[in-house]
Formats: sequence, structure tokens, C-alpha cells
Amino acid sequence: MTSKSVATALTLYRARTLTLEQAATVGGCSAAQLEASARAFSPTPEKSSADE
Repeated sequence: MTSKSVATALTLYRARTLTLEQAATVGGCSAAQLEASARAFSPTPEKSSADE
């Protein structure tokens, strides 16, 4: 599992080109690992002053 293959798999998954399982196969990892990577690289919403 290389970072480039995982990044490609995440891109295809987010574009809804592949299912999570298919993207994991492309990325050379398990679906759970790919899902964890997707969460790690997902943008976090910024806090507004109303959130505080």
C-alpha cells in the first residue's frame, strides 16, 4: 500500500467511480484501512463564533 495508490483510490471512491471495496482493492489495502484514511484526509469544518 503506497500513499499514491491510496490517494488514487480515495479520489475514485469520493468521485463515486468505485465502491469502497473496489477502491480498497485498487489501493492495496482493506476497506477499513481505506475508510480510516478517508476520514484522516477529510476536511474538517471550521468553527464559527456561534459554535463557541
